[in-house]
Amino acid sequence: MSHIVDVYFSFRSPYSYLVTPDLMRLRDDYAVELHLRPVLPIALRTKDTLFATDRKPLDYILIDVLRRAEFLGMKIGFPSPDPIVQDMGTFEVAKEQPYIHRLTGLGVEAQRRGKGIELAYHVSHLIWGGEPGWDEGDRLADAVARAGLDLAQMETALAGYDPMTVVEANHAALDAAGHWGVPTMVFEGEPFFGQDRVDTLRWRLDKVGVPKR
Repeated sequence: MSHIVDVYFSFRSPYSYLVTPDLMRLRDDYAVELHLRPVLPIALRTKDTLFATDRKPLDYILIDVLRRAEFLGMKIGFPSPDPIVQDMGTFEVAKEQPYIHRLTGLGVEAQRRGKGIELAYHVSHLIWGGEPGWDEGDRLADAVARAGLDLAQMETALAGYDPMTVVEANHAALDAAGHWGVPTMVFEGEPFFGQDRVDTLRWRLDKVGVPKR
């Protein structure tokens, strides 16, 4: 029997980036399939309420992300360009979003091709790994190639359907699982929210007897 873990993931989330090495190790260690379920960032899903009256959540995230990356021994730098076009003073989100829809669509297509987690790993490392200009030249194409995929082929495929229909279904499934944030891993209907919950997920896999590889 195949054991599936759904991974709800955003390319704008630093915590989604930070979880990717643990997810790769989880798949190596257990007989599970990891299904990448890309979602739009919360800045788009709840743009009317996010940090509307209080900056403390954002200020804490800025502190914690840098600290957590150092703890994990991972490089991190805030993306340039930001995958979301947003005024970080007012939190106003631009109507046109050229980056995040492309990235999220690539995540959908990568999962269709059976390499969702690989794409999430390599593209998030490109975006969050501390080097500016992730969208310049062949850098995105090279990251996609490291995931075992071809960017041009994927974008041709994406022109033939609307990946946002899949993304909207992912939003609904995340909500039905009982959470709203990313990364959230869902196993047999049970959500595990946060970059630091993979160990708890491992414990659950052991409890239900998922075989190790």
